[in-house]
Amino acid sequence: MQAKYGMLEVSVDEEGVALVLFDRPDKYNSLTYEFWTDIQHLAADAEDDDTVRVVVLSGMGRNFSSGGDIDGFGDLSDIPARRRFQEVAFAGFRAWERLQKPTIAAVHGYALGGGCELTMVTDLVVADTTARFGVPEAGVGLMPGLGVVRGPANTNLHWMKYMVYTGEHLSCDDALMAGLVNRVVPEGQHLDAALKLARLIATKPSTALRVAKRILNRGSSEGYDYGLEATSLLHSTEDQREGVAAFREKRTPTFKDR
Repeated sequence: MQAKYGMLEVSVDEEGVALVLFDRPDKYNSLTYEFWTDIQHLAADAEDDDTVRVVVLSGMGRNFSSGGDIDGFGDLSDIPARRRFQEVAFAGFRAWERLQKPTIAAVHGYALGGGCELTMVTDLVVADTTARFGVPEAGVGLMPGLGVVRGPANTNLHWMKYMVYTGEHLSCDDALMAGLVNRVVPEGQHLDAALKLARLIATKPSTALRVAKRILNRGSSEGYDYGLEATSLLHSTEDQREGVAAFREKRTPTFKDR
């Protein structure tokens, strides 16, 4: 495998654990437009590399990922461009979810928006006590397109509605209770715990795990097309433009559809 895919740094140890790190700490590991293509390439290469048995995803700096790079939304100047962005992003989520090898998210700090949604399409999630999960898209006139499709498979409907409607962050303990997290560890131990878990999984027969994952994930793509269409529509509204502008200007948005 390559050592770098855009903002993704990749290394593989002798036990077959591939460690993938978001390397954009100065921007809270926010996800660029190019990220969604890069993660597709990474997933394809990890699939084809027989030395890779388990993949661990984590973030450099103080956070896992704050989600989509809002500043980049201004480059999406028309409806076709916004739709194309959603198509690429959903393809990235699908590629990560369909990777047949087990995946683990090691989370600390913020896991928001697209960062939170990435944990929903990862097989297992280990979080330390600093972790905060949230889907704040409604605050900029959007909805978490992947979240509304996949979130209910990870947590119950009431928890998902609470997250989508309020945009509030869940603490690590609430995320554990909601089902978004498998294990909570002391501050700073998230990556060590995830790697230890990955090395345990790497000792198991890969064919058995691959078959189990495909069965467990059956039907996981249901609703993707609805999420894509709905999010593309919301990217074209006046309230979405106002939400993004307010975010950039650090002010409270004035929505008209209220």
